[in-house]
Amino acid sequence: MNKAAFFDTKPYDRIYFDALKNDYGVEIEYFESKLNPRTAVMAKGAKAVIAFVNDDVGAETISVLKENGVEIIAMRCAGYNNVDLAAAKGVMPVVRVPEYSPHAVAEHALALLLTLVRKTHKAYIRTRDYNFSLNGFVGFDLHGKTLGVIGTGKIGMTFVEICRGLGMNVIAYDPFPTQSSLEYVPLEELFERSDVISLHCPLTSETYHIINGYSLKLMKDRVFILNTSRGALIDSEALIAAIKSGKIGGAGLDVYEEESEFFYEDLSESILKDDVLSRLITMPNVLITSHQAFLTHEALKRIAEITLGNLKSFFGGEALANEIVSKKKVILNG
Repeated sequence: MNKAAFFDTKPYDRIYFDALKNDYGVEIEYFESKLNPRTAVMAKGAKAVIAFVNDDVGAETISVLKENGVEIIAMRCAGYNNVDLAAAKGVMPVVRVPEYSPHAVAEHALALLLTLVRKTHKAYIRTRDYNFSLNGFVGFDLHGKTLGVIGTGKIGMTFVEICRGLGMNVIAYDPFPTQSSLEYVPLEELFERSDVISLHCPLTSETYHIINGYSLKLMKDRVFILNTSRGALIDSEALIAAIKSGKIGGAGLDVYEEESEFFYEDLSESILKDDVLSRLITMPNVLITSHQAFLTHEALKRIAEITLGNLKSFFGGEALANEIVSKKKVILNG
């Protein structure tokens, strides 16, 4: 049985990987440590590494993995901006899970939006103190409002259909428009017309800080912004400035651009050393979750199935359907 080293392990990761690994002929050794140049040596004796979004899969890590006999890197996620593909080219293939459950992520985006708009998180806290006042809880109808979606892949389109069900008007931006049912507009027009903007695109050099000081100035006053994709799509400092000025009505963030040291960890007894994240958390119209949009039983099972299937194909000498060949210049439909 071929062995894989599994990094950044959490209890929920093991549920389906343990249940399915024998079916795919893979032995797994779990490590709680994140993968990086220092920990990569722990993979010695394994032919594969299973990594996640906040692991450091840079050139130095890849070199150490190669020296210790690793032959393939399997990302158990869709994104791969943390992988140095140039360093991996010709050294070992990198595979990923291109899709697992678009419903999981899209539904979480809706949860963020509804919570912010109707302030249910604040109501929960208030009523636990037997305070049943409605002061400060006035929201607004989503019906009739305009949603701007950036990226119309499966997750983006799932979110579109959910919001259409609420009676929202939808416009979209994608450099590769594929949905005939959508009204595609230039990016600046989307910023100007949208009441709610939701990001459903991967992080590339072209999408880095796609929400920035300039784009924020184009937006409507009291706009709501949702990000369930990658943290660095938003310039956090510019976002804070826009929130403080009253430009932003609310921000629902499941990701943060410097999250790798914080998200997925229990830091409740620590002093948070990131001043930007600390400021965002204290703002009353900002809702932050710790990169949990993917976290459903259905998605976890699918992630395990595809990751283990990728390894089975590799060890069986089959074509790798989910290999990341190279970085495409602009992809917003992932």
